[in-house]
Amino acid sequence: MTVRRVQGSEVEYGIAVQGQPHANPMVASTHVVNSYAAAHDLTRRARWDFEEESPLRDARGFDLSREVADPSQLTDEDMGLANIILTNGARLYVDHAHPEYSSPEVTNPLDVVLWEKAGENVMRLGAELAAQIPGTQPIVLYKNNIDNKGASYGSHENYLMRRDVPFDQIVEHLTPFFVTRQVFTGAGRVGQQQDGSVHAFQISQRADYFEVGVGLETTLKRPIINTRDEPHADPKKYRRLHVIIGDANCSETAIYLKHGTTSLVLAMIEAGFITRSLALASPVTAVHDISHDPTLSHKVELADGRSVTALELQGEYLELARAFVAREGSDEQTDDVLQRWESILDRLARDPMECVRELDWVAKLALLERYRERDNLDWDHAKLHLVDLQYHDIRLHKGLYHQLVRTGRMDRLFTEEQIAAAVTDPPRDTRAYFRGMCLAKFSKDIAAASWDSVIFDLPGHDSLQRIPTMEPLRGTAEHVGGLFETSTTASELFSAITGR
Repeated sequence: MTVRRVQGSEVEYGIAVQGQPHANPMVASTHVVNSYAAAHDLTRRARWDFEEESPLRDARGFDLSREVADPSQLTDEDMGLANIILTNGARLYVDHAHPEYSSPEVTNPLDVVLWEKAGENVMRLGAELAAQIPGTQPIVLYKNNIDNKGASYGSHENYLMRRDVPFDQIVEHLTPFFVTRQVFTGAGRVGQQQDGSVHAFQISQRADYFEVGVGLETTLKRPIINTRDEPHADPKKYRRLHVIIGDANCSETAIYLKHGTTSLVLAMIEAGFITRSLALASPVTAVHDISHDPTLSHKVELADGRSVTALELQGEYLELARAFVAREGSDEQTDDVLQRWESILDRLARDPMECVRELDWVAKLALLERYRERDNLDWDHAKLHLVDLQYHDIRLHKGLYHQLVRTGRMDRLFTEEQIAAAVTDPPRDTRAYFRGMCLAKFSKDIAAASWDSVIFDLPGHDSLQRIPTMEPLRGTAEHVGGLFETSTTASELFSAITGR
């Protein structure tokens, strides 16, 4: 087994209106999405199809009642907010108070990086276009996770897994991994505790917001393992692991490692390869404690009585992954993930600053320490909070991350040209290709779409016609590319697929 599996990411962006600290973020987010849609002739295109969504289905075998669910969980309700489908197969929409970009499904971690970075371009342009609306002020978007007022918003991952894997095995073996992977996935934060009342630096922006081990919530009582059972695929074959314990990364290497290492651990769980428990005695406490120690020397207690650092526990997962790949076989990208994983852990153990070109929290800490030393600043100084926020500013001329990239101080995995192409082009090896190409070629005949279907509104048909896309690895360029080349109308495409 390798790092290849169907996966993707969802990123909610922080939003602010310059000169209007009390501006309605929902209105501002709507301006961003609608401005992008209008500029790209997306306003008359397909609506999002909510019919097959089931956000209250729990992987532990029950459905949460709508009467007791928090309103933020009812993602299957059409709130009338801006919600569009892009030609690259992604979804761009307003999620309550934030603009959100959900990437198209891809088959490997490297492609996650590419289409997530394409989402940054989409958001950047949307904000620029929104500023041109008469009477509006410039809108600034941040690829981060906190507003420094006690609220947090998510950067989620999605991984398709086999349905027959017992969920308790997923919980047992993923929990220690998720708790400790923040040593390379963390985005860094000035301030500890949810309200930032402790004046110090920490590794992860999201860590302090996790309060339980397992649960269905995503905005309240956030769990390390989220139990939402909404596969967006054949539910008899697949489950979609919805991961909410992760920071929004600017670093391409961090995104790559986040998805690559997680894909390997999931492969080991599916194969029943992990036979010894690495369970933590107190996972929630460990999440917080590890994040609060940028020296990476803090030891957490395991259920078996051992005390280990996060790096040591990650090293155990790495050792298992190497043995697993040696047994099952590998490929170039899997070998690269393993090499980078080992290299990062080794260098973090020696001196975290050796990873300053690759990891967000290290790059940010280096910038902050430079300001602290130059201006003799304590961690409670407002300037440090501004530097923290500016790191995540997605404007190319303002964001500190982009300044590092521009000056050659941050490693890249893709060129700007490759990322620009992914803004409009869908992945060729998943069903996102079919969805994206339908929108690109026949938008006027597409009434709606979702992850698992495309709905046609065709002349000569009394009702809408649904094409299910329940298999994520069908509808690829290999499967249907020729049909798009030979079909001049949506009716011809529909007939070629259905025989009707």
